[in-house]
Amino acid sequence: FNIRGPDATVKSAAESAMREVIGETPIAQALAERRGKIETDTHSLLQGILNAYGAGIEVTQLQLLKVDPPGPVIDAFRDVQRALADRERLRNEAEAYRNDVIPRARGDAARIKQEAEAYRQEITARAQGDADRFNSVYRAFTAARDVTLERLYLETMEEVLRNSHKVIIDKSAEGGTGVLPYLPLPALGGGNPAGGAPTQGSAAGTSAPAIGPGQSPAAPAVPPLRGRQ
Repeated sequence: FNIRGPDATVKSAAESAMREVIGETPIAQALAERRGKIETDTHSLLQGILNAYGAGIEVTQLQLLKVDPPGPVIDAFRDVQRALADRERLRNEAEAYRNDVIPRARGDAARIKQEAEAYRQEITARAQGDADRFNSVYRAFTAARDVTLERLYLETMEEVLRNSHKVIIDKSAEGGTGVLPYLPLPALGGGNPAGGAPTQGSAAGTSAPAIGPGQSPAAPAVPPLRGRQ
């Protein structure tokens, strides 16, 4: 060795190099991911100091065994570390929530847009069909006014009388052959059509007038129907 007290010299030089490197490194990184870089930088700086002294010493390895903040601030430092860990956890949770909500919202928006487009096409097609039907009726009306009015009248009456139980006889059929008025007396009187005893609720002591041979039953008075003007 070219120096006196090589052990003390190496220790002092190592402490000086370590303080310089640690002073330029954030404490959080020094305790975590930058420990390897601290070891490399300190080793290079220490070897340079010893070479400058002409000590004739070569440092083969430098390793950080334990890295702790100073005792007076260790509690505060741990609080800071916990806060940083909580911040990272909350950030990860928020990122996961964003990745879940945004695609779902985009899917809902696309679905609503497709439904609205389908509804628009349906309404447009229905309106176009109604317009075409109206134009067709109008063209037929202008071409044959009387025939169109007659057809519209018949279609309207068919729709109105679809579920009606009334029988309408044309005036030309009154008194003609093939039309036999019929009055269901047993049903009106509540009697038994087969000749049995009258059912409950029938009028006692009432009977239908007898019909002689060759006579047809009397038809109820039916007011004549008024034809369409």
